[in-house]
Amino acid sequence: MKITLIVIGIISLIIVIIQIYTSMATNKTESQAYKVIQTEKEFEIRYYPKATMAMITSDVKSYKELGSTGFRKLAGYIFGGNKDQKQIAMTSPVHMHIGDSVSTMSFVMPAGYNQDNLPIPNNSDVTISTSPDEYVAAIQFGGFSSNENVKQQTAMLENALKEKHISYYGNFRYLGYNPPYQLFGRRNEIIVSINYNDIIQNK
Repeated sequence: MKITLIVIGIISLIIVIIQIYTSMATNKTESQAYKVIQTEKEFEIRYYPKATMAMITSDVKSYKELGSTGFRKLAGYIFGGNKDQKQIAMTSPVHMHIGDSVSTMSFVMPAGYNQDNLPIPNNSDVTISTSPDEYVAAIQFGGFSSNENVKQQTAMLENALKEKHISYYGNFRYLGYNPPYQLFGRRNEIIVSINYNDIIQNK
């Protein structure tokens, strides 16, 4: 019994150390730049400058499926699966959208990269594009994401925008900031593009 408790204690300590290290590493990961314009009770308004993305498209209909297949292809690209065999640093967040016919997953490329100086992907499913400047509404939630809580948070953001008379357009997108093996301090977000004129009129 005593030996069992000691083993459990050692394993627990190892898990805690791994989680502390993972959290520290996540905090040091380069994140996509944005500026908070306005903070509401349920959400915040942000301005995102244009960013270079590596993206894949898929016909899957769940975040779990997209996360599995999409991550593997995009990670392959940044870990050397390109014409220059170049390693590209991982950033956060990962962008995901589940559509009726087409779904997408994107990695934000580190600052300093653009469509002209990024190596060509070996996998033709990976494409490089530049996102436009945009204003978005963002709602944040913790824990592990699932199809259910992503839909729930999307509905909450949509209802909050309607209550504030803020119009939106395009797809609601999921942003994930943490590796799957990080158990604590997880950050997830839902964002959608909005019409900034509505914000000015509401002030």
